[in-house]
Amino acid sequence: MTDRLTQLQNAIDQLAVQFYSAMHYLDTHHDFVPLDYEAKVSDPQVTVDDAAVFEATKLELARDIMIKTRQIDLLIASLPGAGVSEQDQLARVRKLEQQLSDAEKERQLWLARRKELLQKCDSVILQLAQRKTEIDTTSGPAL
Repeated sequence: MTDRLTQLQNAIDQLAVQFYSAMHYLDTHHDFVPLDYEAKVSDPQVTVDDAAVFEATKLELARDIMIKTRQIDLLIASLPGAGVSEQDQLARVRKLEQQLSDAEKERQLWLARRKELLQKCDSVILQLAQRKTEIDTTSGPAL
């Protein structure tokens, strides 16, 4: 799952693509409407859609853009700093910094405890190795 800011950026990127796609569609599928005193022109690069299809597609493109803007509005409203004063945000940051500091102190304690236990384990292993060597040397060679 991505964080809200990444979701917001993705939604804005998608909206930009939708805008571009809508403009591209309108530019390449419209019919040429002449002015009163001009003759109707045509462009071989434009594929003119039927008027009903063109209108339906325009409505669908507009609806998609509206839905995406609502999603963006919801994402903005869900951001942790939205609607919170600067003092409240600073207080929350200080609290989080304190929690981070406490967690780091606890981590350091556990690292020290780990080092202490490793030293004890090393000591026990060395003692066992020394005793085995003593036993092997006092019992003599095995037959």
